[in-house]
Amino acid sequence: MKGGAMKKISILFALCSMLYIGNAHAYQLVSNKELGAGEAKTQNVTVQCTTATGKISTESCRLRRQVSCKTVNKKQVCSGWQPWRDLRNPGTGFGDWRNAADACCRAKGLR
Repeated sequence: MKGGAMKKISILFALCSMLYIGNAHAYQLVSNKELGAGEAKTQNVTVQCTTATGKISTESCRLRRQVSCKTVNKKQVCSGWQPWRDLRNPGTGFGDWRNAADACCRAKGLR
């Protein structure tokens, strides 16, 4: 009886692992740079997408966000960041660069 229960647990664990791996984000971070100062500050991230089999693809995604500024009493005040943007499709903003990377790679049929 004990061996049968262990076998069922092992099968259940294997199925859960396969579901998790199937939904895993598999891009690889290539570079992360912060450029400029004040209102000219940007952060750039480049990720390399992977294929469904887990191999590194030649496709990459470039992501960027800029510092968020506003004018207060005729003075430029910068605090916080604008959303992350996929440079290929800058119309959509993301709160996290990982979400932006995932969406970009999925749009290319990769992960």
